[in-house]
Amino acid sequence: NHARELVRVEELGRWDALVVMSGDGLMHEVVNGLMERPDWETAICKPLCSLPAGSGNALAASLNHYAGYEQVTNEDLLTNCTLLLCRRLLAPMNLLSLQTASGLRLFSVLSLAWGFIADVDLESERFRRLGEMRFTLGTFLRLAALRVYKGTLAYLPVERVVSQGPTPAVVARQNRQGPMDAHLVPLHEPVPPHWTVVPEQDFVLVLALLHTHLSSEMFAAPMGRCPAGTMHLFYVRAGVSRAMLLRLFLAMEKGKHMDYDCPYLVYVPVVAFRLEPKDGKGVFAVDGELMISEAVQGQVHPDYIWMVSGCVEPQPRQKPRQGAPQREHL
Repeated sequence: NHARELVRVEELGRWDALVVMSGDGLMHEVVNGLMERPDWETAICKPLCSLPAGSGNALAASLNHYAGYEQVTNEDLLTNCTLLLCRRLLAPMNLLSLQTASGLRLFSVLSLAWGFIADVDLESERFRRLGEMRFTLGTFLRLAALRVYKGTLAYLPVERVVSQGPTPAVVARQNRQGPMDAHLVPLHEPVPPHWTVVPEQDFVLVLALLHTHLSSEMFAAPMGRCPAGTMHLFYVRAGVSRAMLLRLFLAMEKGKHMDYDCPYLVYVPVVAFRLEPKDGKGVFAVDGELMISEAVQGQVHPDYIWMVSGCVEPQPRQKPRQGAPQREHL
């Protein structure tokens, strides 16, 4: 949390941008540090740049994809992202706000994973010296002892979104540190009736993903960049065979895993979700960082952070949020 502490007190006016040269976890620290500042509303508008120097580098790989570059890793990916920084182009990106049963609120720039993906991510830390190969090794080890997790999953699909501002009840119960989560109700209350509740309660994995890549060699969301205010939600139901799960993960390198039409793999674009583990087992990985297993819910805030990017894909834009910088160049 050193980066988190640094950006909480840094005089941001001295800098044009914050360049984070690391993996996805350090960008997670920086964004959460910015959101913990008294001047968070202006601090979070500071342009951010991701230069890949970690194991997964999913955010950098996604930005590389949006810029129209071919999928690359290591020094080639670093070179491409450095070129984007030199071009000084900015693009708005979504931010995921998360609330937990213990009262914690945090923000995600990439993903929340529970089950198989979180296990592989966190358990392969001891193989970090292998670079991205740690995830391949971790996948085989976890397949050998495949786990099933019990829980309830609910989500708000894009097509059922009701345009609304925060109600007085939402304003009253939520700390004003950070944007209002207008689509979420308290975790002790049932989800609103227009949400979808997944009937199954046995899962191999659940993944909420804001971008296209899960690592520089895992093209997890070939459907492309999320429109403003939405995220990708994937889950795999219990019953999938180890062989099929392995095929899906191997095909993910080129984004071909959806071609299998696996009945156990479900994908839906959403704006909010709630996940409640039932047996307390397993852990969450938020942007690759450990979070204890407890009830969690989250919603996407559209175009909330500014990233150095060379986006070439058109993205449906909502009205810019108040206070956001009206610019596209750094």
